[in-house]
Amino acid sequence: MTTNIGDIKSAKDIGKSGAPWNKFIWTTCATCNEPRWVGYIKGKPVSPRCYACSRLRMVGDKNIHWKGGRITVGAKGYVMVLVQPDDFYFSMASLYHYIYEHRLVMAQHLGRCLHTFESVHHKNGKRADNRIENLELSQKGAHSKMHNKGYQDGYQKGLQDGRIKQIQELKDLVENQTKQIRLLQWQMQEGNSVGGHL
Repeated sequence: MTTNIGDIKSAKDIGKSGAPWNKFIWTTCATCNEPRWVGYIKGKPVSPRCYACSRLRMVGDKNIHWKGGRITVGAKGYVMVLVQPDDFYFSMASLYHYIYEHRLVMAQHLGRCLHTFESVHHKNGKRADNRIENLELSQKGAHSKMHNKGYQDGYQKGLQDGRIKQIQELKDLVENQTKQIRLLQWQMQEGNSVGGHL
């Protein structure tokens, strides 16, 4: 019995374990083109690659998560771009050939690769805004100090605003109590005048 690409069979028909209604499709690996049986769910194969190829680290458009070479990583929102091994800035790349876009933009602006001790700061705090006018080169220690100074300045401003608000609340309280005292004094004087006339 010959098997052709695209044939769909049940697990029982091909000698696979599992429920008899499980379906499998005879298809080729997207990387090595070797044919094999693959689970078939909702009208498509479960995996486009065979086990051996899926274990290999696929770079660039061969990776199933390929997004054109520009990705946003993590909750912090930094953007990374893919560079090829023949690129002048490749020495700045990670193991997977990606460079943080803000570092690459600064390196291209300077015409040299950045050192590991150099840091690139986003002036407006938006990590996806990698225009050169929004970037500032500094050393890692200075970059931390810059952020800490911002936090300290913010804390001092908040502390000062809180004190000003507290002082204003106390002034309002004193003014209100002064009015209450004056009202009581007036009522006492009026009470004495009325009592004196009886």
